Amino acid sequence: MPKYYEDKEEDGRACSGVREDLRQCLLESPCVLRENKSPKQCLREGHCRSLQVTFFACKRSMLDTRARFRGRKGY
Repeated sequence: MPKYYEDKEEDGRACSGVREDLRQCLLESPCVLRENKSPKQCLREGHCRSLQVTFFACKRSMLDTRARFRGRKGY
């Protein structure tokens, strides 16, 4: 599911790749396109769940002191 872009500008924030993929998944989901709901509502309904879990794991690994040795989770 990850998308890699050659001409994409670099985002300095942590977990930016997962964040971008989650954003695209929500904006392209039928919940947003057909039902005209907000991405926040679609996320609460369970759309793009795997990317949401990956994003949460990446953000949680930033607070983990063991991440200094293991590196951040995600991409």
